[in-house]
Amino acid sequence: MSTTTNALTVTAPEGVQYVDFVREFDYPVEAVFNAHRDPALVAQWLGPRDLEMEIEEYDFRTGGRYRYIHGRGDEKYGFNGVFHVVRENEFAVQTFEFEGYPDVVALDSMRFVDLGNGRTRLEGHSVYPTQEARDGMVASGMEHGMREGYERLEELLG
Repeated sequence: MSTTTNALTVTAPEGVQYVDFVREFDYPVEAVFNAHRDPALVAQWLGPRDLEMEIEEYDFRTGGRYRYIHGRGDEKYGFNGVFHVVRENEFAVQTFEFEGYPDVVALDSMRFVDLGNGRTRLEGHSVYPTQEARDGMVASGMEHGMREGYERLEELLG
């Protein structure tokens, strides 16, 4: 487990169709961005600790696509989307679809903020098509998976 003091903050206000998150890292923007770009690194940190990750496609660039599967034993959870905008070490916008809840596509943005002194703040914003979809994602354990994933990312960068 990570001993980091950089806690994940997830904000999901009542009555809105979005979720925001913030997480700081004691590593430079270039390292945090590269860990989001390189599929070999993504496979090592994205998602909860108890799930294996298989990447079928991952092209982190403007116009690129992705599809991966998280699983344990016979349980499989597929995710896919398109990277609409990727600006090196700065910003990314992507769609996000959990294949177990088809036809609900979120629009996610991430900002990679250079805090100086080799530190980075990752700021995310996810917009869902309905309040019900947003609430379902929040209730699904999303925050737990994000928290563990970012702890794993911190460990990977260390």
